[in-house]
Amino acid sequence: MTGPTRWQGRPGRLRRQGWPGRRAARSFAALLALAVLAPLAACSGSDGGPSGGPGKDDGKPRPGTLRVLASSELADMKPLLEEARKATGITVRPTWTGTLDAVELLGSGKADGAYDAVWLSSDDYLRLHPDAARRITSETPLMTSPVALGVRPATVRRLGWKPGDVTWSQVHRAVAEGRLTYGMTDPDRSNSGFSALVSVASALSGAQSALTDADVRAASGKLKEFFAGQRLTSGSSGWLATAYARRGTVDALINYESVLLSLNRDSHTGLTVIRPRDGVVTADYPLSALAAAAPDVKDAVRALTAYFRTPDVQRRLTRDTFRRPVVPSVRPAAPLAADARRELPFPGTRSVADGLLHSYENKLRRPSRTVYVLDTSGSMAGSRLSALKAALTGLTGDFREREEVTLLPFGSSVKQVRTHTVDPADPGRGLAAIRADTAALTAGGETAIYSSLESAYERIGDGTESTFTSIVLMTDGENTSGDTADGFASYYRALPAARRVTPVFPVVFGDSDRAELDRIAALTGGRLFDATKEQGPGSLDGAFEEIRGYQ
Repeated sequence: MTGPTRWQGRPGRLRRQGWPGRRAARSFAALLALAVLAPLAACSGSDGGPSGGPGKDDGKPRPGTLRVLASSELADMKPLLEEARKATGITVRPTWTGTLDAVELLGSGKADGAYDAVWLSSDDYLRLHPDAARRITSETPLMTSPVALGVRPATVRRLGWKPGDVTWSQVHRAVAEGRLTYGMTDPDRSNSGFSALVSVASALSGAQSALTDADVRAASGKLKEFFAGQRLTSGSSGWLATAYARRGTVDALINYESVLLSLNRDSHTGLTVIRPRDGVVTADYPLSALAAAAPDVKDAVRALTAYFRTPDVQRRLTRDTFRRPVVPSVRPAAPLAADARRELPFPGTRSVADGLLHSYENKLRRPSRTVYVLDTSGSMAGSRLSALKAALTGLTGDFREREEVTLLPFGSSVKQVRTHTVDPADPGRGLAAIRADTAALTAGGETAIYSSLESAYERIGDGTESTFTSIVLMTDGENTSGDTADGFASYYRALPAARRVTPVFPVVFGDSDRAELDRIAALTGGRLFDATKEQGPGSLDGAFEEIRGYQ
């Protein structure tokens, strides 16, 4: 079955099949000498990068600086990147992104000239997408971390589990019996989510080699039962952990072992970290030079790689990030169990990987339910309303089968409420209706933000539906009509607990008050998204698209 899903436009995902063609490693001293021969001058970007420079990053190449497209979970490497700068003279200027988004950028060719290297949690996706794979020239792993399950200790005791002996089959059985719920990142946006999906599919199908379509079909019943237990989804590990702690009703998280152990250290969650005995998928964080990069830049990538693979740095890396060292002489940090786990087979072809993802998005996972609270006040007239219509129309190609979409435009009050469902039997009908309602939006009136949010909460039901429910708020101004911020806060706190778990994801746009929207996100457990980072008619597209990982 095909549907209006984003996976069809995604690059493929791949499984590593060794490291053929890699150059023989040079000594660290020789690589460092090569790097120093290039005119290295440390500088930093504005993203809060390793040197913390305050200046605006224009994205242009600078001597001694590597522009790296990096998985967002690697932000915890900033202190080690600063130490690397001091030791090698090489500054890393990271652009944080999701792994799948990075692969898409590489495959399109847009990364050429804009970046010097990529540093992803895994290059598995790249190898199934020839247009992306041919744009990198080196793949040297710097550390590893397997997918794991972090479970509340009380839940482990209730289930009678011995952490070292738990299998994915046991996890599936507990979920199917209604005794275990969990959170996981969105596989379409996050490598940890996709690796978790592959781990579960491989284990429950009993695949002994690379996953096939037949394996996925054979396990579809068990997979549907398994993902019925997912209560939290997210586009990032950080928000997932925050939502987990806030709700307090979810039993477990599926993520990388390093993320779960870091959460224990930083948030004192006390999760019991379990690597299922029947196998895991492991991230190995290769630093890869782009084929289009200049020779001196490639030398700098090799020098940085060699630095991170020295024993002293590997020891600090495992101690500070709880990732596992790749140098055999270095022991993993104390919280990391030493016993080995089987590496589960990754999909062998792009069609299998994308088919698995399509099944998850449209059949296996709980469906989405989203209320779009849209400012169509007088200040939205003209180009702003046009931008909103274009962004929403474009987003219809991303809606999943079974998804319920409510449009709630407002001015001085709510103007109308229209709800549509993307029926798997006829997805085009629901999408066409959403586009028609979007085209009919008109601007007028004042800005009743809080009263409109209250109206949205009245329409989400009692929270018992089997959906991932969220509210997206887009406004270009401040509240000028209806209820106040204090009034809304009182209203929200008086809601039944089942309704309060629905987050609001505000979008900063136009002249909206960032602080006001940030307070709404904090109150409801949502996250603020910024549509002002890019100027012009497409500024909303990226924000709406990013929110999709949380729905």
